[in-house]
Amino acid sequence: MIDDRLGEIRRTDDGCDLIFERRLSQPIETVWAALTVPERISEWLLTKTEVDLRVGGRFALEWVDEAYSMEGVITELDPPRLIAWTWPHAQHPNSVVRWELTAEASGCRLVLTQTDMRPPHLISVSAGWHAYLECLPGAAAPEITRCTAERERELRARYEPLVPA
Repeated sequence: MIDDRLGEIRRTDDGCDLIFERRLSQPIETVWAALTVPERISEWLLTKTEVDLRVGGRFALEWVDEAYSMEGVITELDPPRLIAWTWPHAQHPNSVVRWELTAEASGCRLVLTQTDMRPPHLISVSAGWHAYLECLPGAAAPEITRCTAERERELRARYEPLVPA
């Protein structure tokens, strides 16, 4: 079942933070692998991925079909509970993506935060993370769910009214 709750957009002194919370039925170790093992990341983010899993290590993603890439640096690491990396971009040069996992009896709780975001780019980033999070449980299980550009477009319309002008 897809969790269709919208992410929260929280105003800060530096812009906006985007926060998603999800409960997944997979154990924390399985979800951790989907977030940190390049082959597993590629299954749900649909990217070429390079990860040097250490603080100060490289975290690079390349969406070949979209001609977009990102090269960040891991800033926090506490396996299998926490990983954070920078996501430098012209629209949000100081942004950090932070994944927190907490084991629960029925699987795990995931909190994704991306900091220092700015409108209007925040709309597409919100819709993108939402769509990708719908695919994450498949990467942490035997079946793989592919994210689609159509789904991301649908979600943009839902996020537009939430983003401050």
